[in-house]
Amino acid sequence: MMKTGKLAVLGSINADHILNLAHFPRPGETVIGKHYQVAFGGKGANQAVAAGRSGAEIAFIACVGQDDIGERICQQLVEDKVDTASIDAVAETATGVALIFVNAEGENTIGIHAGANAFLTPERVMRYQQTIAGASALLMQLESPLESVLAAANIAHQHQTKVILNPAPATKLDDTLLSLVDIITPNETEAEILTGIHIDTDEDAARAATALHEKGIGTVLITLGSRGVWLSMEGNGKRIPGFKVEAVDTIAAGDTFNGALITALLEQQPIEKAVRFAHAAAAIAVTRPGAQPSVPWRKEIDSFLQQQG
Repeated sequence: MMKTGKLAVLGSINADHILNLAHFPRPGETVIGKHYQVAFGGKGANQAVAAGRSGAEIAFIACVGQDDIGERICQQLVEDKVDTASIDAVAETATGVALIFVNAEGENTIGIHAGANAFLTPERVMRYQQTIAGASALLMQLESPLESVLAAANIAHQHQTKVILNPAPATKLDDTLLSLVDIITPNETEAEILTGIHIDTDEDAARAATALHEKGIGTVLITLGSRGVWLSMEGNGKRIPGFKVEAVDTIAAGDTFNGALITALLEQQPIEKAVRFAHAAAAIAVTRPGAQPSVPWRKEIDSFLQQQG
């Protein structure tokens, strides 16, 4: 079957309720907030929006509740150039919710209610197997049921669809799943949980990458925050620095990186150039507040890169 550079994303959709406070409340304490907003988030949706805005042809497999916010999120996704035909509205269920407190230092604490995300079952994944089989790449995270992530990876593997896993939020994973992954994009914490190797230096990153290669993963990108990314392909590694910008908040920076990275790879850009493109997208995102509202469009990323020379 001919592959056409299409991307399938499987993942979560949340409504983020964000409250800015001077400090986090202690047990029993009430703190008056400074600023409240509802923004659309969820790692799956953030990555889908990043891919759509940066130019990928993308279908999104996900679940929302049969509620007003679920409808509004789907309308917004269409505007962000995401095909929503494989998003199911689940009856008598609320769309996923994240309750986020942000303190004066820009740190955040987050509580999540999975809501409709918990209904993205392996059976539902099977319903959309053609979407996965017809794509060139499948991008996933870990806010969906793990058995569904595994089911989707199996379908992709059978149809020569590349599997890209952003293993977030951090959790231990079975080697069965890891052996089906072509490209993995953990941050330092996630890489440590997967390999047992604590990452402080480039040497540590190289060791962690080797451990992931040994589980059958060809391409490893370990994101190192402001230090950039450790890129390792079949054991050959190097650090690719990011861009220095004044950060407002880092919500969805990693998601933006992932969505933009895959877009560039599907355009057959060489991987180092794709990483630079993704760095640029993430750099723009951290200069703006919120998750999806901060994600840049393609022309913004291109002009940012032109300014860098």
